[in-house]
Amino acid sequence: MTKGLQITGASKYYNEGMNRIPALDNVSINVQTGEFVAVVGPSGSGKSTFLSVAGALLKATEGEVILNGQDISKLSGNQLSDIRLREIGFIMQASNLVPYLNVLDQLLVVKRMSGKVTAADKAFAVKLLEELGLGAKLKSYPEELSGGEKQRTAIARALINDPHVILADEPTASLDTKRAHEVVSLIAHEVRTRHKAAIMVTHDDRMLTYCDKVYRMEDGKLSLVPAGRLV
Repeated sequence: MTKGLQITGASKYYNEGMNRIPALDNVSINVQTGEFVAVVGPSGSGKSTFLSVAGALLKATEGEVILNGQDISKLSGNQLSDIRLREIGFIMQASNLVPYLNVLDQLLVVKRMSGKVTAADKAFAVKLLEELGLGAKLKSYPEELSGGEKQRTAIARALINDPHVILADEPTASLDTKRAHEVVSLIAHEVRTRHKAAIMVTHDDRMLTYCDKVYRMEDGKLSLVPAGRLV
């Protein structure tokens, strides 16, 4: 079974009057386990649609999306919800932490969504947070965290269900340079040590050095940027 994420010939069309507008145009990408790739491009180029298709939030009009060997292109809405919960970890622009939950509970609430929280689940959550430098913040609430700490909590939350794929949407948008490097370095480290397939959409060229490959999205088309030409 092929692991990671493979998208082949994916197109997404929207109807505007009599016209059919391609938001994605015959996009293909292969991200292996342990591989961290970036997608760059101007606003309106199709990056958000691409990430939504990769994350099982949108169905492609045409093409295949293979996640950990399973074709998710034709799954039902309920099946896709289960895929998103168990197989995909999302890291968004804002950390989107629940304001009334402490750091540990931010992770455990995800486990509760997929079943009963066990002692092993709690131990794994604590270990994950400690590895990300949040061992002293387990009982802290979002308002007590720095921007970098919030994003590290979001990284841990994305990893708590041990997903096969990590999708990061502008994870450094609200961070200063130092914290941005810390966060993307942590994502890269976790992707490689935990053997996840990961895609980061970003406008921040400084973060591309952490990635194995860089792709450019323009007018719904995706192309690999040659090594040495990051933008």
